[in-house]
Amino acid sequence: MTTSQSAPAPAPAVNGTASDYGSDLDTDGEDQLSQALSQFAADAPAVKPFVPESIEQDDPPQLPSAHVPRSSPPQPLPQRSSTSEQPARLRALRSPSVEVEYDNGNRTMFAREGSISASTRQASTEPESQPAVPDDRSPLERFRTAPKKPLSVTDIVSPAWCELQYWYSLTKHGRKKRTPAMKQGSKVHKVLEEQVHHIVPVTVQTREDGWGLRIWNVIQGLRTLRATGLTRELEIWGVIDGQVVNGIIDELSYTCPDEALEESMSKNKTTKAENPLPRNQRSLRDLWKTADGTTPTSNARIGNPHLQRKIYLSDVKTRGGKTIPQGASVRPTVMQLMLYRKLLAGLASNSVNAETLFSRYSLKPSDPFTDAFIAEVGGLDYNFREDSNEDFAPVSSQQDSVVELLEHNSLNQIWSLMIAEFSRTMSGPDSIGDVLKAEYRSSSDGKILGSRCFAYDDKALQDYLDDEMKWWKGEREARGVDIEEAFKCRICEFAAECTWRKAKIDEATEKHRLRMAKNKSEV
Repeated sequence: MTTSQSAPAPAPAVNGTASDYGSDLDTDGEDQLSQALSQFAADAPAVKPFVPESIEQDDPPQLPSAHVPRSSPPQPLPQRSSTSEQPARLRALRSPSVEVEYDNGNRTMFAREGSISASTRQASTEPESQPAVPDDRSPLERFRTAPKKPLSVTDIVSPAWCELQYWYSLTKHGRKKRTPAMKQGSKVHKVLEEQVHHIVPVTVQTREDGWGLRIWNVIQGLRTLRATGLTRELEIWGVIDGQVVNGIIDELSYTCPDEALEESMSKNKTTKAENPLPRNQRSLRDLWKTADGTTPTSNARIGNPHLQRKIYLSDVKTRGGKTIPQGASVRPTVMQLMLYRKLLAGLASNSVNAETLFSRYSLKPSDPFTDAFIAEVGGLDYNFREDSNEDFAPVSSQQDSVVELLEHNSLNQIWSLMIAEFSRTMSGPDSIGDVLKAEYRSSSDGKILGSRCFAYDDKALQDYLDDEMKWWKGEREARGVDIEEAFKCRICEFAAECTWRKAKIDEATEKHRLRMAKNKSEV
């Protein structure tokens, strides 16, 4: 695939905050573009190179670790307002959870040292050398085909800022570079995570052990959510357009971040659903009426009243300034949260094919875990508190954990256990709230700067995914930003070599020349 750009085709807009790539330039647009770009037409920008907000951390593999209870919690970051507080009744159910995870937010497949050849590791992490001839392979073939890692949520939503910038990042660096600001943001995320979990190293001997650890972590995260109403850093997987995709959700809770927005969305859905029925036809609600004429509520599920509580997704963004983004700058975050919800719904409905996932990572899902892994992970004290009134209470002792791991002693079996935990936690996709929240914090001290809530829009997300996957599969070229988003060029490290920017400058210059020539001829 080449990066030379012609007049780009439009891309779908989202909720009025997105731009339509490649819009035609009118007279005012030419002047606006010239003013926006002329100041850096010859040289690269002098400002510090900018990378959009961190969406996920693509750190190199770290040693796996476990999360155990703290005798006293760490120094917390400033907490959210009282309207978003978790109910004390939920928090009191247990102490901070024990959860097995990778240290420092590991986002990549665990590999034992030496289990992958040096050449493979180099091909997976280092940028490609400049080829002598143009490389016509698609981005998917070049950067996200085995033995390189699969697609991540970052890969899919980062191009919403600028596809060409992400393309240049891949071709120049082999991956999205971690800036000092992103590293500082990781520290804020770690403090937030340690309010729920305490990290303790765990030894794993095989790649299957490493993946068992990741799935076990999801299981404990779901149990933490049920027991306390809050969990953080929940890893998820899914398949988008035939490609395995993974991501990590910052926070899940039972607290709706914007009740007014949810009520408005609910009313709109009700209005659309209330179509008049023929006189002799009964509604579904009428069919469910009990003998006394009442209709059961959605929460009146026998034996487990908590299954119908809705779960809400949030993502924490860190910023160096004191303002929160607006307009087109929010688009990657909107897509990120909506994609998280889509992937989570797939797991909640058990529609993710585990065989596809394990095959993509070249795992042996039937191989048993090592005895050392079961002993070490099972020996951790997860400190869940049993409650006789709650039939969803998780296992509470070290012995229970060992027995559970022995009963699910392979990736296939522990995946089935994870799906069962999803079923206990979420009754299906409808139990996941459509209100999504992005919370912005200062990267220096973690203070909350503000938040934005969005409504999940399945059609807008699908339109975006369909269009974005065309680029990943090489069915179209990467697009630059629209004229209204030319401010992004001023803070882009690739501005000096950007083919789109040069083409737009040439286009605006030529249109301006023709317009001036026409004006002179009319005099």
